[in-house]
Parts: sequence; structure tokens; C-alpha cells
Amino acid sequence: MMINKQNEENLRPKLLKDYIGQSNISKTLKMFIDAVNKRGKPSEHILFYGPPGIGKTTLAYIVANELKGEMRVTSGATITKTGDLAAILTNLKDNDVLFIDEIHRLPKSVEEMLYPVMEEYSLDIIIGQGPSARTVRLPVPRITIVGATTKLALLSAPLRDRFGLVLRLDFYQIAEIEKIIIRSSKILNIPMSLEAAREIAIRARKTPRLANRILKRARDVFEVDKHKEIDKKLLKKLFELLEIDEVGLTDIDKQYLEILGKKFNNTPVGVGTIASAISEDIRTVEEFIEPYLLQLGFIKKTTKGRVLTQKALKHLKINEIEQTKLI
Repeated sequence: MMINKQNEENLRPKLLKDYIGQSNISKTLKMFIDAVNKRGKPSEHILFYGPPGIGKTTLAYIVANELKGEMRVTSGATITKTGDLAAILTNLKDNDVLFIDEIHRLPKSVEEMLYPVMEEYSLDIIIGQGPSARTVRLPVPRITIVGATTKLALLSAPLRDRFGLVLRLDFYQIAEIEKIIIRSSKILNIPMSLEAAREIAIRARKTPRLANRILKRARDVFEVDKHKEIDKKLLKKLFELLEIDEVGLTDIDKQYLEILGKKFNNTPVGVGTIASAISEDIRTVEEFIEPYLLQLGFIKKTTKGRVLTQKALKHLKINEIEQTKLI
């Protein structure tokens, strides 16, 4: 949906020219949008995949705004039956964007109903039951379907192949996160030093969503304690409250590392044992804790289990001599 006025709580950019980072994807989308606007109608659908919090939904909104259409947002888990999809499609117009988040969770029957919509802009519905049942094909507006998923491998090949653009979003560079934070602070009308923006960027796990979340908590401290600007002193207090260290590790991350480095003397340990030791389920450990530790180069996955790298041992202040004694 087109929104003319910037809502301060909605920090998402509305147009491609305001989008920061993912330069190759921005160029590809610009070419796609220019081509659609020149032809006057969409011809391809878009699939975004990558880790959570890095801009898939934001880019879907940008596509809708640039095409001057409305955005209908739904989720693969929400559309439980074919009637749900039919109801959504019949309320759309040409150039509208149907954004399906976590599209890999679509039921098989709904997914198959989507095939003719994507290829021929037609909706096949069955009227009646038993021997008297018949199929009716209804025209569908020329919409752009934008899918988003964090798990591309769970998307069926027939559905994946029907997307004309399959774009992978990656984690951001710290300099890009810094620019996002500065932009967001201006929207929120909060004075901020460049040093403070850098400090938040370092701790944001290369993820814009987390960067903006930290910024909003910094705004809370800024308003409550009546600061003149967000600076390093304010952030020192904030990071202590949020239990975030100088490289973005949270309390649960540090527990994970200390379990490996101190309790198990950095010998290979299975993920199930680690999960039990920190009272978390295995899926949380594998999908929430470990990805960032791997990015930092703090852990290695071996056939025998997880072990810490020298970089992690240094961060934990366990030197090689102490480590030898532990072993």
C-alpha cells in the first residue's frame, strides 16, 4: 500500500533509492521495475531468501510502491485451504503485489492452485462434488507474487522454478548498518553521535532489524534519562541492561561459549549436550545461537562435535597455557 507520510515507528524505506545495502539486488530490482513500468504490466514473480531480519519484507513493500500498486501481506502458514487463496486473489488489481512470507509453509493443495496463477494469471476452482464436479477457470489480475523464505531447501522445485527472479539476501557490512542507524535516528528525530552509530552497528549482528531494535531501546534511555544525544556513555548503560558485549554476544551466547571453553575444556561436544547444559532446545541452539558464532569465527563444527576457535578463547580470556592445563 502506498504511504505518503513517513511513520516514525515504521523505519522501512518506501522507495528503492532510499534502500541501503544489498547493492546487486537493488540493481536487479531496478531493472525489473523499470521494465514492468515500461511494459505496463508485470511478467515475472520474485522470491527472496536469506536469514531473518535482513530486508525481505522491506523489499516487497518497495516493489509494491515502485509499481504503484497495493500490497497484500499473508503468510504460508495462514493460507490453510484453497478458498483462502481464492478470496485473496479475487480482491487484487493489476500491478498489486501479493507478498507471501515463509512461503515454504504453504500446504500442497494451495501451492498447486498457485501454479496457473503464476504462469497464466488464471485461477482454477472446482464447483460441486463427486461426478458432477467441474473445474472453472477464472481470470486473475496481472499481479506480482513476492515470496520470502528463510529455508529455500524446503520450497518445492515446481514452485521455486515458477519465480522469474530468485534473489538471495546476505548479511550486511558494518558500514551499511551504520548508515541504516543514522537514517533511522533522523526519522526518529534523535540526535546521535557517529561514534554511537558505530557502536550499535558493531553489536547488531549484521542485521538491520536488530540494529533498529537496539536504536529504539537507546531512544528509551535517551528520553527517560533526558540526554542531549545518544552517545557512547548512554550506550554503555544500555548494553549493560541488554547484556550485549562489544561484539554483539548476548548472555545466552556467552553461556554457550563458556560451556564449551570452561566446563568441557574445549573438547568436541555434541549439540544435544550443549542444548541440555544451557537449558535450551536443540533447534534454538542450531538456528538462533550458532549462526552468529559461526559468522564471528568463534566455533567450528566437527564430526565429533562443536569446538571453540582460538579467536573465541581469546575473547573469553582463556589463553593457550590455561587451555593446556584444562585439557
